[in-house]
Amino acid sequence: MPKIGNSDLEVFPINLGGNTFGWTSNEAESHRVLDAFVAGGGNFIDTADSYSAWVPGNSGGESERIIGSWMAARGNRDSVVVATKVSQHPEHRGLAAANIAAAADASLARLQSDHIDLYYAHFDDETTPLEETLGAFNELVLAGKVRYLGISNYSAARIAEWIEIATRNGFALPVAFQPHYNLVHREPFETELWPAAATANLGVMPYFSLASGFLTGKYRTAESLEGAARGAGAGSYLTPEGLAVVDVLDDVAKELGTSIASVALAWLLSRDGIVAPIASATSSAQLADLLSAPDVAITAEQIVRLDEVSSRLASESVAS
Repeated sequence: MPKIGNSDLEVFPINLGGNTFGWTSNEAESHRVLDAFVAGGGNFIDTADSYSAWVPGNSGGESERIIGSWMAARGNRDSVVVATKVSQHPEHRGLAAANIAAAADASLARLQSDHIDLYYAHFDDETTPLEETLGAFNELVLAGKVRYLGISNYSAARIAEWIEIATRNGFALPVAFQPHYNLVHREPFETELWPAAATANLGVMPYFSLASGFLTGKYRTAESLEGAARGAGAGSYLTPEGLAVVDVLDDVAKELGTSIASVALAWLLSRDGIVAPIASATSSAQLADLLSAPDVAITAEQIVRLDEVSSRLASESVAS
């Protein structure tokens, strides 16, 4: 299994997204998804302290609680790698030092764990000096509450600034980066963010790997979006250019005898620096496409076809 950056975290090359836990799947179904993921060889779970505060009746932390109850019930904390994030919980917004400390303790309590394997700054907080933020993260590492640090949704300039400050102060360096990146959303990652991540030797875990379900092929008409929890996100790609990407994915999937979703993930895994794309499942039945993706033998010619059709979509977006 690949390692993340300069860390000793060995992970399955698909990162199971926990954003659905407590949202589109209840605790029992979430536990079944987690069981099936581990049974299929997975060991890497991604969540955030804010998941899923956007759901009516939720307050944030629901996903962490579900993952925590599952690990406690299975007694498997040491065999899984858990990543979570800070800055967006309704009670712990931002990246001030006191907030990070309090949010980390709250996450640890919900996860029923004494450590977080990978702790991300979820979104940049330009109202707080970066040196203060990094000092707080470093204290968590020194205390043993966090093993490794990650960066999510930061600009290339701020990634470089983070590395400079951490190096100058002897703080723990980040090992991971989470960008929005997939076949229908290739920029600014490829042009701006990937060079910054590569320079800092950050392992990349793209989120929205399947474009809110659009890259599974199940949303091809406006009618197919009706009632879908992620319909708004997937619907933004429902254009002639977006559908052309799905058509090529479909062709490649048929050639390889696999699913559209597996090919979309395999394309990501073919890119430099990608360690484990993040993808979620609302039921254990959906996991087969995710778990099989690392074994898809996508060819160089098929990658070129996908590159070309998706680059036309990017060019069309710039032109409009």
